[in-house]
Amino acid sequence: MRRRGELRRLSGDAGMATAEYAIALLAACGFAGLLMGILRSGEVKGMLLGIVRDALSI
Repeated sequence: MRRRGELRRLSGDAGMATAEYAIALLAACGFAGLLMGILRSGEVKGMLLGIVRDALSI
């Protein structure tokens, strides 16, 4: 039991999963911001509105 604790302490990976989650969260937030900027543009908004209107008119 003592040896397992020593190996865990020597591995140096403590907190790696948390750091990986933080990086993934930052990347997801950046992607969401970029997507919101694209979706708010006039051309994309018009295209999406056209798609919805066509779908509802059938």
